[in-house]
Amino acid sequence: MKNKTFPYLSGRFFDGISSGLFMMALPWIMLKEPNMGTFVALTALVCTTLSFLCTPFFSIMTDRHSRKVILILVQIIQSITAMLVGIAYWFDLGSQWLLAFSQLVFWVSSNIAWNANNAFTQENYAQHEYAKISGYQEVVMQSTTLGAGALGIILLEMWGIVEFAAFAAVASGIAAFSYVITPYHRQVRPSFKTSFIKQLKESKDICTQNPTFYGFLLISCLSYPILTFLGKLVPIWFAELHISGNWVAWYNIAFGLGSLMTGLLVSRILALVSHRYIMQYSMIILALTLLAMSGMMQPLYIIVLILFFGFFNALNRIARTNWMHHTIPMSQRGRVDGGLAMFATLVQSLSYVLIALLAHVNAIEYGFLIVGLVVLFASCWMMVLGNKIETKPEFAIER
Repeated sequence: MKNKTFPYLSGRFFDGISSGLFMMALPWIMLKEPNMGTFVALTALVCTTLSFLCTPFFSIMTDRHSRKVILILVQIIQSITAMLVGIAYWFDLGSQWLLAFSQLVFWVSSNIAWNANNAFTQENYAQHEYAKISGYQEVVMQSTTLGAGALGIILLEMWGIVEFAAFAAVASGIAAFSYVITPYHRQVRPSFKTSFIKQLKESKDICTQNPTFYGFLLISCLSYPILTFLGKLVPIWFAELHISGNWVAWYNIAFGLGSLMTGLLVSRILALVSHRYIMQYSMIILALTLLAMSGMMQPLYIIVLILFFGFFNALNRIARTNWMHHTIPMSQRGRVDGGLAMFATLVQSLSYVLIALLAHVNAIEYGFLIVGLVVLFASCWMMVLGNKIETKPEFAIER
């Protein structure tokens, strides 16, 4: 496990620090221009819409091709994109539209890499290693969040887009190299005998075999679009308060600290409590945290509350991912993750429509309350579905 884990986690580290810092910088730099809140929200909406449309095709590619190659190609694409942005701004050819396009490339490619990473982990590790590698991954991921946040405190007020782009290009290049040298035990053989169109049609059948089980997973997936919703809502709210970019960086640090604590404790938690209970109660706590934010909207309170949000958001996600490692056939993992990602992306798109509307009518502060009520209702429905699920779902379980 050690020989393949170190280079793999190195790749995830440099991937996270690259995309994390660059994606933090892009909207903040755009928001420095007056009246850009709606533009930033609409840019995010375009990103999620395109990601939604591409997900079915890329999820099938994950099941048909080497997951390792996909991870490498994503990093190469991100490195080239950041390099081109840096060159454009170096020669004073940059614009808000170029920043929006680079955000689109990073956004869509990062979603592809996320799904490929889940399938890669399931394929490249044994079942008894899943909990441990999940903890390692979370520690690395949140270390990059903290690193990006810590750098952001210093750099958001000092660096321009050229420096951020150069950093992202180099870090993505290192991530690509790390994935290249990662040992890969490929277990899913290429399925070229089955046509691409047939596999696309099979995706619907896979996700409707057990509607209760997948409905439960879908509600659990709400935590991701809620997180990205906050990632756009909070900077716009802070910008309206006319505070420095340091507060945005502290927000990211607080979230990272909460999630990092999860990474350190998750192996023990998974050994003590079932995946289903972890997911159910984590979602309820997330809803209550969001409602608390709606009543305490000062930057300091939001940063304190995001610590709790980060912990239970990560706990819900890791429990869901590990449950899927044990229940979803490897040959179908890409398409299952793709179906869940499409749902999450659809909700994401709707959330950005909400942000755009709230920003347009100067009522951005109501976003916290609205999303809190939505998650609370979904969590109650999740409890109902959870009671219907048996200890072992009828869906195929690998042994």
